[in-house]
Amino acid sequence: MTVLVASDLDRTLIYSTAALGLTMPDPVAPRLLCVEVHESKPLSYMTETAAALLTGLAADPAVVFVPTTTRTRKQYQRIRFPGRPAPYAICANGGQLLVDGVADRDWRRRVATRLAQECAPLEEVHAHLLATADEAWLRKARIAEDLFTYLVVERALVPDEWVKALTEWAEARGWTVSLQGRKIYAVPRPLTKSAAMREVADRTGATTTLAAGDSLLDADLLLAADAAWRPGHGELADAAWTAPNVTALAAAGVLAGEEIVRAFAAAVAAESGR
Repeated sequence: MTVLVASDLDRTLIYSTAALGLTMPDPVAPRLLCVEVHESKPLSYMTETAAALLTGLAADPAVVFVPTTTRTRKQYQRIRFPGRPAPYAICANGGQLLVDGVADRDWRRRVATRLAQECAPLEEVHAHLLATADEAWLRKARIAEDLFTYLVVERALVPDEWVKALTEWAEARGWTVSLQGRKIYAVPRPLTKSAAMREVADRTGATTTLAAGDSLLDADLLLAADAAWRPGHGELADAAWTAPNVTALAAAGVLAGEEIVRAFAAAVAAESGR
């Protein structure tokens, strides 16, 4: 028996200071472990309990833990989970598959072929974002891994009408729009975490797949898994999105990350009859 555990990272397993969401009194707040530092500054955390549970899960010979993220490879490689390194990682929303930390070239070629056949080119979408965004709220514009584009914005200043118009424009060209914190992503619809998860499942012979995520870009991943969880925050929670195989957790913030790892561990134990 092999269980594949594919989990989104930001706002699912790990949390920035702004995303921690702790509202409990200081004396009972959970102890936190920093798992990401960038430019000498701590960026992302999980609870110490979640870290211990994840370490045990990843060490289980019946489990293949697969970090699954929209981050680029460089951004992902800043994260330092406790325990042994994950043998597989999915980056760039499924556009990059890392095997022992190295990008799989065959997978990248297959992704490129599919994108060229099924959706508008990246250059067209990126140019549209730049042409329609307002400098009053646009802070940065980026192209990630030559696969998708995103804006860093002052979220409170972005008109809902602009987001709606962008979503409709992008959908007509085979792209998806997602809002995550201060970032607005435009991602080709064929570029999915679920496709990369199925590839890893095939390579490892996984008999069961578990998943977790909080955003619109995670929906396909959750639907493709045998069992999945979403936290009580994020795009999916805001839309009250769920599915028969998806458990919607009430917990939000960093405590939801702990509940997700606990749910993974319980599911693996039930699958193995422990």
